[in-house]
Amino acid sequence: MSDTTEGFLLDGRVNYRQFAKGHRSGIEPVMLAAAVPARAGERVIEAGTGAGAALLCLAARVPGVKGMGIELDVDLAALAGLNFDLNNFAQLSVLQADILSLTDIPPGDHVCANPPWHEQAGTNSPDKARALAHMAAPGLLAGWIGALARLIKPQGSMTLIVPAGSISAALSAMGAHSIGAVRLFPLWPRPELPAKIIIIQGFKGRSGRDSVLPGLVLHEPSGRYTQAADDILRRCQALHLG
Repeated sequence: MSDTTEGFLLDGRVNYRQFAKGHRSGIEPVMLAAAVPARAGERVIEAGTGAGAALLCLAARVPGVKGMGIELDVDLAALAGLNFDLNNFAQLSVLQADILSLTDIPPGDHVCANPPWHEQAGTNSPDKARALAHMAAPGLLAGWIGALARLIKPQGSMTLIVPAGSISAALSAMGAHSIGAVRLFPLWPRPELPAKIIIIQGFKGRSGRDSVLPGLVLHEPSGRYTQAADDILRRCQALHLG
């Protein structure tokens, strides 16, 4: 694909191609992958996989894990498949489909997503792929959570990474689909700043108190990543949500 750029994830552990224009991956898929509590042999389903960054990082951290990415955009789905092949991750696959319309695939041990979250009242990107990745129609988050909940085995985990402003909508939708024992894990830009991004994790059919965890501080006062953040982004370590 001539309109792609070649790069790496996890400090070179993963080869990663993405489109030169449109949506570009940030730290969110790496953090999402680090938080999924998957083990070797278990199956993970990701909604909105894009070019496959999260599943690539997960497969690099957990050898033997199986993964399926669901991606609506035809070109992104093809690029995710290429990335899986480039890294020899034969246990990863991609399905070009709308997560809201899926009803006939086997459930996974875990599901995850970095859903579109910008309100449509905001300014749309002129790039259609970028707009699709970012802009959320009313009720879209609840729709994704409902669709993902149908794709988890009992007691399996759901892990989402969302903006702080979407917490109440995510918790409401998770509760409506029997996702319980929810944990909130804030990603603090710096200790003195409010968290903009939250990792939310719950388990299908599990009861128990919800909890707010200490979270992770991303940056030192100098602007450099903290050691804890660097360990995840470059050294392929897991995020332990308890």
